[in-house]
Amino acid sequence: MAQQLDVVAIGNAIVDVLSNADDAFIAKHGLAKGSMTLIDDKQADKLYAAMGPGKEVSGGSAANTIAGLAALGAKCGFIGRVRNDQLGEVYQHDLRAGGVEFTTPMAKSGPGTGRCYILVTPDAQRTMNTYLGASVELGPAEVDADLVGRARILYLEGYLWDRPGAKQAFRKASDIARAKGAKVAFSLSDSFCVNRWRDEFRELIETRVDILFANESEVTALYKVNTFEEAVPMVRAHTEVAALTRSEKGAVIVRGQEVATVAAERIAKVVDTTGAGDLYASGFLYGLIRGKDLATAGRMGAIAAAEVISHFGARPEMPLKDLMQKQLGAAV
Repeated sequence: MAQQLDVVAIGNAIVDVLSNADDAFIAKHGLAKGSMTLIDDKQADKLYAAMGPGKEVSGGSAANTIAGLAALGAKCGFIGRVRNDQLGEVYQHDLRAGGVEFTTPMAKSGPGTGRCYILVTPDAQRTMNTYLGASVELGPAEVDADLVGRARILYLEGYLWDRPGAKQAFRKASDIARAKGAKVAFSLSDSFCVNRWRDEFRELIETRVDILFANESEVTALYKVNTFEEAVPMVRAHTEVAALTRSEKGAVIVRGQEVATVAAERIAKVVDTTGAGDLYASGFLYGLIRGKDLATAGRMGAIAAAEVISHFGARPEMPLKDLMQKQLGAAV
């Protein structure tokens, strides 16, 4: 009998191409600094030609979270669409080598494997320009009912909501998970994404989501309020657990009337904020899976996020489990 999995995620399978850039480059190319913008193949080719030397790293928001969870020792699966090209082969290998069950068949025709051109400015902000490629055709046919049915938690990214087929996949997977008694976790992903789909996101959170991840700008955009303090009681009323991150201010986690405020981890230098929220979700979900209280789970999220912003790329470079044990002073 196949083993139970801690977390299964569905997301865009994207290879990140990271490069340093200054604010003048961002302005010259009309890019929205600090946000994620969808681009087509022609825009992707033009931007790639203009960028400086890049570093290629397997990415995608939900996949980054799954990679972090697997590094901590969680049993994980991932559903995402790549093409049978060089980048697709690399992507598939990276996840499987990390211990993740990744069985989605490669596309044999259509767009190539998706990629995200990430420009990192000296202030460590990342400006993401995403060509979804093969992942744009992710639909309900890619939802492996057996894989999802073995998960304790189904994790979904807000970026999925930009395409009709992916919306259907989202609904199908969440129905399977909930029928099996699993929890559904959801990341709002980006404030631009929230602004595009605010009403639908709110309906999702109220009817299908048990665990919500959002940063300060995303949660205030979700409820169209001016301050974080106004948003907290609103989100508390609509989901079981909400982990709300605030960059250097740490995070506030709410569950019913329970509130945990967790400070950000201190690091010597912030190099690249790509993947900070993704790895925060890794640490936090791992804490929940292991039965930790909200404050401890939040600290685990902060530790994982701090590791990933200390270097280029959205996948951990240090052994996360060892880092957790060192910082927390106990086995995790």
